[in-house]
Amino acid sequence: MKRIEWTLAACAAGLTALGCSPGTKGGAAGGGEAVDPAAKAQNVTRCGPDGLIDDCEDNNNQVALVGGRAGYWYTFVDEAGTTVEPAAGGTYPMSEGGVNGSSHSACMRGKIADNGSPLYAGFGFNWVDPKDVYDASKYGGIAFFAKKGPGTYGKIRVKIPDINTDPQGGVCEECFNDFGADIELTEAWTEYVVTWENAKQLAYWGKPTPPKIEASKIYGFQIQVNKAGQQYDVCIDDITFIGCGK
Repeated sequence: MKRIEWTLAACAAGLTALGCSPGTKGGAAGGGEAVDPAAKAQNVTRCGPDGLIDDCEDNNNQVALVGGRAGYWYTFVDEAGTTVEPAAGGTYPMSEGGVNGSSHSACMRGKIADNGSPLYAGFGFNWVDPKDVYDASKYGGIAFFAKKGPGTYGKIRVKIPDINTDPQGGVCEECFNDFGADIELTEAWTEYVVTWENAKQLAYWGKPTPPKIEASKIYGFQIQVNKAGQQYDVCIDDITFIGCGK
């Protein structure tokens, strides 16, 4: 399998800035604004045991208890009729099967409502419990594997709420325009990278619109689907910080 390391704008530029060195796992294909994976695949610096966020192998709803992290997985959904499994508000269960033959991964599936606004379904985790800011400034970004189910919609939004975009931070007047990236998944496990440097807000909304994510004050990590009328089935696995020492 080939690996593609992906960031919102230019993968190569972001990873070069991190001082990259070889990683350990691989996936196939990619999407969004990524460079040609056959010609431009990059390597990223791994952070050792301290960088592990969750590999899902303990089959529980809490992230790995390392680096001061202890948050829990959850799903969330709009009020327009969108469906999501596992159900929002319940205890999040891991799914069987993961990248490279591992035993578990984190998944969500359902259907986005045909109309209404806003439309969304998502899943993710907070860094600590109870929810509060987490200092990830010693890292350079986040790597994870992801795929979509056969025949389902594949465009996801990766969102990293921070002090300026999450209502709990007390800063934003127009909240939830989190820094992140848009990614087009395939049906094969693929590794993606979102760096702090290249994570972006969506254009034309949100207040404030700071120049970059506040990596020292982030609240969580989320995957969201928004396209009206689409069936979705998204899984992620082996989530880890990269770029130690940034």
